[in-house]
Amino acid sequence: MQSEGAERVAKAAADAGIRRFVQVSAIGADADSDSDYGRTKAAGEAAVQAAIPGAVILRPSIIFGTEDQFFNRFAGMTRMSPILPVVGPETMFQPVYVDDVAKAAVKGVLGQAEPGVYELGGPDVESFRDLMRRMLEVIRRRRLVVGIPFWIARLMGFVFDLLKTLSVGLISGPITGDQVRNLRRDNLVSGGAKSFDDLGITPTSMQVVLPDYLWRFRDSGQYSEIKDSARNLKS
Repeated sequence: MQSEGAERVAKAAADAGIRRFVQVSAIGADADSDSDYGRTKAAGEAAVQAAIPGAVILRPSIIFGTEDQFFNRFAGMTRMSPILPVVGPETMFQPVYVDDVAKAAVKGVLGQAEPGVYELGGPDVESFRDLMRRMLEVIRRRRLVVGIPFWIARLMGFVFDLLKTLSVGLISGPITGDQVRNLRRDNLVSGGAKSFDDLGITPTSMQVVLPDYLWRFRDSGQYSEIKDSARNLKS
């Protein structure tokens, strides 16, 4: 379980006399969550705070950046299909730039952040569907964003989980039952939570960063801008 790793590292740090400790958790960490992910994240946080009471815990929303597993994953899917399936299309997210999360971690390590839990979200709050539309606009592709009803998604998750169990982990599907349960909840900074404001950090908007690394998913890749300029000259 992911909580065990956090606990072991925190205990080892405490034994070594370390008093500044930063844990990167996730928005949605909740001991009462119906998701294993949410419960184990919360268990990891509790273990860290028990070992090092002065720890700084960061709970980011979906993280975006050059090597992210969110926009890159779905942009890659557009190369193979005219349809982009989305589970929980109306679920709300507050994507946060990886460099901003790193800045928050540095402040924690340097003792420039008060101990406690910080929820980190960017300036843009959008639904899963709108995030996919934003991504499609950046990569200049037309794809049909299709929302998958939760009852179908739950069935898919059950089947893929069963296949993984029967194959002893050799077969992993595109989605798990636990991920479906997570997608039923908005992934936003909660009211009253410590945030970037308390750290003196201004979060970066997606529009500033996404074009810098998603260009490779355009039909012409790095030459798309040159081709657009050529067409404008011709016209």
